Amino acid sequence: MTAPVATAELPFFPADLFEDDREHLLRIVHEVAADPAQKFILGPHTARLEAALREQLGAADVVACGSGTSGLTLVLAALGIGPGDEVVVPAFGCAPLASTVVALGAVPVFADVDPLTMVVDPDAMERRITSRTRALMPAHIFSVMADLPRIRPLAEQYRLRLVEDSAVAQGGVLDGVPAGLAGEAGVYSFVQVKTFGMAGEGGVVVTRDAEVGRTVRMLRNHGQDGRTRFLHHRIGWNSRFDEVLAAFQLHRLPGLAARLERRARIAERYAEAFADLAGHGVLAPPPGREGRCYYVYTLLAERRDALQAHLAEHGIGSHAYYPLPLPRQAAFARYTTAGDDWPAAQRAAERALSIPIYPHLTDPDVERIVDAVRRFASA
Repeated sequence: MTAPVATAELPFFPADLFEDDREHLLRIVHEVAADPAQKFILGPHTARLEAALREQLGAADVVACGSGTSGLTLVLAALGIGPGDEVVVPAFGCAPLASTVVALGAVPVFADVDPLTMVVDPDAMERRITSRTRALMPAHIFSVMADLPRIRPLAEQYRLRLVEDSAVAQGGVLDGVPAGLAGEAGVYSFVQVKTFGMAGEGGVVVTRDAEVGRTVRMLRNHGQDGRTRFLHHRIGWNSRFDEVLAAFQLHRLPGLAARLERRARIAERYAEAFADLAGHGVLAPPPGREGRCYYVYTLLAERRDALQAHLAEHGIGSHAYYPLPLPRQAAFARYTTAGDDWPAAQRAAERALSIPIYPHLTDPDVERIVDAVRRFASA
């Protein structure tokens, strides 16, 4: 049984993420509500947010939508993925990797992950490609980006679509390419605990293909093209973005770089402090900044539950993500066959433990976490 973290003095995620922005958020709510235009979704604030992110990333288009999950659905649909198609996805990660594929009538095919970084193994992806495969969908996970320099040539070689589940990776860069833009499209999630989180639900699709952006823009709003209401060119979804939250994200965007830098510096301290713990059953992610996204910082611990209990005893919150690999989840068992095995994903599910890395942490907070982990490893 994992240890409770609700009463941690240093919670895994803090309750006051937006405390400094409280007054600004209240002012935005009043301004949008009182605006004579009464435009509450997909209005001028949303358009300005999309433009700001498009310019920042150098993307062909950025399309705001209702969530990172719905963004993946919209991208797959825009690329023509549908019934009978296979999409190769990681065996370890968040449910939308598979559920968005299933929602379109397609089949998720699970590839094992790298035993250290926990991102999908490109060789395992290649072994899962069949004549029915239409797309590869790697995911950036925890603090490491997927190996896109190896995965992208696979997509080209086999003439497959390439979609990035980059929901947690906003701010990450690999080989000079921002997360989400190595393939045809990616997504960012703005759930409050993400690197560009907000006080609500939402996300964006980012793409280097303007036509993909145009199609996603149509699909997010019931298949309408944005020019004439109630003319539906395709079957779409309701995945529209809130104007209050768009204005709030525009307010917080200038501070994103500093918050990302603080996360990176905390990760560097962790990497330095935990480098010698591998022989004691605690393995840290690879050090460095290239191809990193500091959403959470995840250790691989041989005695994961004991480490979580130890941290809780010292008032430090932690979180064990994904207790089962995706193909071992009841929801996706029908998409597996007898004899399938994902040993690295299974080991990750048993050993992964994420510790705090949010920008609110002070240097003494970080040292307290470092000390607690090291004391456990040396016991």
